Amino acid sequence: MGFSTTRRGFLAAGAGLTLGMVLPLGTGRAQVAAAGPFAPNAFIRIGKDDLVTVLIKHIEMGQGPYTGLATLVAEELDADWSQMRAEGAPANDELYANTLFGAQGTGGSTAIANSFIQMRKAGAAVRAMLVEAAAESWGVPASEITVNAGVVSHAGSGKSSGFGALTEAAAKIPVPADPPIKSPADFVLIGHDLPKLDTPGKTNGTAQFTLDIYRDGMLTVLVAHPTRFGAKVASFDDKAALAVPGVELVRQIPTGVAVYARNTFAAMKGRDALVVEWDDSAAETRGTPAMFESFRKALDAGALTVEEKGDMSAMASAAKVIEAEYLFPYLAHAPLEPLDAVIELKGGKAEMWFGCQFPSIDRPTVAGVLGVPVTDVSINVLLAGGSFGRRAQGTAHLAAEAAEVAKAAGRDGVFKLVWTREDDLRGGYYRPMTVHRFRAGIDAEGRILGWENTVANQSIMKGTAMEPMLKGGPDNTSFEGSTGLPYQFGARRIGWAQMESPVSVLWWRSVGHTHTAYAVETFLDQVLEAAGKDPVQGRLELLPPEANRERGVIEKAAEMSGWTGPTRDGKGYGVAWAKSFGTYVAQVVEVETRDGAPRVSRVWCAVDCGIAVNPNVIRAQMEGGIGYALGAALHSRITLAPGGEVEQSNFHDYPMLRISEMPAVEVAIIASDADPTGVGEPGVPPLAPAVANALRALGGERHYSLPFVGATA
Repeated sequence: MGFSTTRRGFLAAGAGLTLGMVLPLGTGRAQVAAAGPFAPNAFIRIGKDDLVTVLIKHIEMGQGPYTGLATLVAEELDADWSQMRAEGAPANDELYANTLFGAQGTGGSTAIANSFIQMRKAGAAVRAMLVEAAAESWGVPASEITVNAGVVSHAGSGKSSGFGALTEAAAKIPVPADPPIKSPADFVLIGHDLPKLDTPGKTNGTAQFTLDIYRDGMLTVLVAHPTRFGAKVASFDDKAALAVPGVELVRQIPTGVAVYARNTFAAMKGRDALVVEWDDSAAETRGTPAMFESFRKALDAGALTVEEKGDMSAMASAAKVIEAEYLFPYLAHAPLEPLDAVIELKGGKAEMWFGCQFPSIDRPTVAGVLGVPVTDVSINVLLAGGSFGRRAQGTAHLAAEAAEVAKAAGRDGVFKLVWTREDDLRGGYYRPMTVHRFRAGIDAEGRILGWENTVANQSIMKGTAMEPMLKGGPDNTSFEGSTGLPYQFGARRIGWAQMESPVSVLWWRSVGHTHTAYAVETFLDQVLEAAGKDPVQGRLELLPPEANRERGVIEKAAEMSGWTGPTRDGKGYGVAWAKSFGTYVAQVVEVETRDGAPRVSRVWCAVDCGIAVNPNVIRAQMEGGIGYALGAALHSRITLAPGGEVEQSNFHDYPMLRISEMPAVEVAIIASDADPTGVGEPGVPPLAPAVANALRALGGERHYSLPFVGATA
């Protein structure tokens, strides 16, 4: 990816040098533009103190873009890691678009993948300008100047300088149109463990989250939401709420009734005192068992074929036909930081502070609610305490509600909208409830003649700002991972039935792969068992010769675990793998019995994500994904009681994984020269099916519903 120069010149001032790169929407070329040193609309800022600050276009939610993108810049800049800093970039579509989305946003594990060349080019351009500035200042050829660990040097003259002293001269030099970048053989930082840049602030308390934002005169706002999805306010009585000390306003908004108070406690007490009558005429009133039954009936009635290969009539000659049905509950994301946002209205303009994952959606949404131009809405993107998809709001519901709250107040002011844990679990956006139905036929030699998988669930993208991307077709995120399998089945047919419900759904960490990987990999284990085949060897036999990356992670995970079969020394072993977001991950788990209960004691994980920018971050993401997936598989489910009300409310009935339940994890990163792919989500899909397969090997029943502890229907 090259550069074309639109404006040259770096404007220098006492603070140093700023390089901005504009990415026009819908194009793959970057353009370089100048920006003032105090303007937060550029990627690189170098201070007189030699510190290099990289403005990160992707929100930092713990997945590592602050560190990863800064690594790319530092590599080409030849900076020392100790001088690198990172800050969140503001909302600016033109400047900070995700090159894979064409708009500013974080998701799909794309932060490194879309920035790999872009950020390296940015660093290389600045390095070239610093070198040219030094050459002109010292009167020596630029070709004789070296840069190493943040020091610009000329051996012949003995002169050297840090970056900061050269920024004023560098600001006068034209921006290189297409600076060369390093060969992977010359990498000094990429591929090496580096400490995360956001860790110090998160451990010493200086990191700024939305909860830390306090503005003069700010009111805290909590909203009373309906107890059933799809319900609306019929009427309300606010007399008792307004009598609570500290409560200043009560207003009806489209999503409920908002209580404004001088502090959070008063807002909570005021909301508790509200009397609200709800209109349930369009609400979801079915309980979980009834919903599952309707999903089953939809599959009985037939599903839309989304993939078909080969002749499924071969199933008629099968020596054995295996069938199974899997039930997956709604799942909440449950990040440790629930949703919150601060919005300030002043003079017809709005400024926001929050963990904004998709500024390109949230900014125009706020403008639309307030009836102001998009240019009059600014968003400061803060750190977020986790997301797992929760903040990737195709409906922009948090931003919209914050704007509605500010609008309903009827005056300028500062308002902090806060969702409690109970608000999020009972009224949040969930991973869709899903039913998978399978049928496979094998011949007398154990060869798979046919494979059929039908899926029933709600579409995530329908009704969101991203629905136009479907172009009238099916929502691939609802069944991704069930289609495109590399396994050489004799024939296959995949179908999807789109379900409807007022229950709001959203992308959950690794999206469709979370349920398709489980269903595919556990059912495949069942088929391989019926065929008398080893789980590892059986998978390898089904892969075509060209499936080197799939084969590589499976073989590596098996090697790490010392695989000799699904049982050994009284312990059960299960294997599963998945490709998601361009990354291949295989896991082998060890399950043993402790105090009469099964316990996941070890996980071996092999990952092929292309060039490993920072192995430390990759291992952390695999470990975190494994812990997140295990907690969900063991404990998590959102259920609706008859009548449609959510039965869970907080971590006492929607438990997280305990540290005592976390297995020992060993991660191997497969060496690769392929372009880097995602690591934030791909560690999740293989874990639950590997555990289910190990539990079966240990002598347990097959798990056709999740979580493992308790049934879903």
